[in-house]
Amino acid sequence: MTPRAKLWLILVVLILAVAAVFMLPPIPQNEAYHRFADTRTLLGVPNCLNTLSNVLFLVVGALGMFFLYGKGGENRKMTFLEPAERWPYLIFFVGVGLTALGSSFYHLFPGDDRLVWDRLPMTLAFMSLLAAVIGERTKVETGTWMLLPLLAAGAASVVYWNFTQKLGRGDLRFYALVQFGGLLAVLLFVLFLSPRYSRSADLLVALGIYVFAKLLESFDQSIFDAGRMISGHTLKHLAAALGGYWVLRMLKLRISLARASVGQA
Repeated sequence: MTPRAKLWLILVVLILAVAAVFMLPPIPQNEAYHRFADTRTLLGVPNCLNTLSNVLFLVVGALGMFFLYGKGGENRKMTFLEPAERWPYLIFFVGVGLTALGSSFYHLFPGDDRLVWDRLPMTLAFMSLLAAVIGERTKVETGTWMLLPLLAAGAASVVYWNFTQKLGRGDLRFYALVQFGGLLAVLLFVLFLSPRYSRSADLLVALGIYVFAKLLESFDQSIFDAGRMISGHTLKHLAAALGGYWVLRMLKLRISLARASVGQA
C-alpha cells in the first residue's frame, strides 16, 4: 500500500470514528465523577494526594521545555531536522505543565466550574502531540499548518461541554473525540506511516501508559479500599505524568533516520 493510500485509510477511519460518536446521544457529565475515593485533608490541603500528585506534571513540563529551548537546545540537530518541528512539542510540554495547575485547582474543590481548567490544558497536550506526529509522518508544513486549528478544536470541545453543562444538557462527545479520537489518530499515524526519526515505539509506550492511567482512574475506589494508602486517581496522575515523560525520553534518544543512514553509507 502506498503512503498516499495509507493516509486515505487513516482519514476514512477517523471520519467513521467521528460519525460514530456523533450518532450517539449527548453524553452528560456524571456528577459522581467529582466524588473521589481519597478525600483526606493532609498538611491543610484538601484532597491532598489527588492535589499534590499533580506536581509531577509540572516537573515533566519544565524538563521538556528546558530540553527544547534551554542551553544547547538549538544544537540538537538529530532531534529536530527543522526548527518548526519544535513548536508542537513546546506546546505539548506547556500543556503538561499547565495540567499541574489546572488539575490542582480542580482537585482542591472538585466541581464542574473548576473541571474546565483541568481539561483545557490537557487538550493542548493531546492536540499538539497529534500535530507533531502528523508533521513527522507527512510534511513538516502540514503539521505546522494544522497545529492552531487542532488547538482551537481542543479548546472548543471544553468550552462546548461547559456551555451545554450550564444549560442543563451537558454533552461530552466533542471532548471525548479530542481526547480519545486524538490518541487514536496518533496511533494510526504511528502504525501506518513512515517516521522521520527513530524511537517510534516510545510513542506507543506513552499511549499505553496513558491508557493504563485511565484504567487506574476507573478503579479509584477499589484501589483505595485495598490499602487505604493511595487511590486509583492519584496513581492515574503519576502514570499520566510518566506518559508525558516518555515523550521527552523519546526526544532525547531519537535520531534522524535520514542522517543516520547517510552516516552508515
